[in-house]
Amino acid sequence: MKKLLGIIVCSLSLMLSSCYTLKNASIPPALKTIDVQFFENNAPLVVNNLSQTFTEALKDRIRTQSRLSITRNESDATMSGSIIGYTIAPVSIEAVANNVAPIADANRLTITVKVKFVYEADKKLNFDQTFTSSTDFRGDIGAQEQNLIQDLVKKLTEDIFNKAFSNW
Repeated sequence: MKKLLGIIVCSLSLMLSSCYTLKNASIPPALKTIDVQFFENNAPLVVNNLSQTFTEALKDRIRTQSRLSITRNESDATMSGSIIGYTIAPVSIEAVANNVAPIADANRLTITVKVKFVYEADKKLNFDQTFTSSTDFRGDIGAQEQNLIQDLVKKLTEDIFNKAFSNW
């Protein structure tokens, strides 16, 4: 009985470990290098460090989640684009009192990025697409803005990475 149980456990662990192969799953073998260009902040509302934060986060995701090397200029593929939207808008309104204007109870921060991915060896993988992510928050944005930006950048880079390299 112990021997049978040991065989079943070993078989299951081998099957499960071979099933999880999302990392590098759709990256063509010939694609070895990528040039991730600086994403300028062209949004009407500009946050000083957003371009640098986003560009570095995208590079870091590619560096840690794939086998690709990030190079400058000569590369197998290029990823470029810009930050085209950074908005803060109310999502729920709270009535304060009679004859007093209502105030925002919660707000939504939204970041939109336009991304162009070019891989000359396989043009089917190329795309020019807009990615948007948002999160709701309460209170003043000042104290929580950088944390909210980090969360949104993480979501955006995940979506972009999946579009470029996982074909999801």
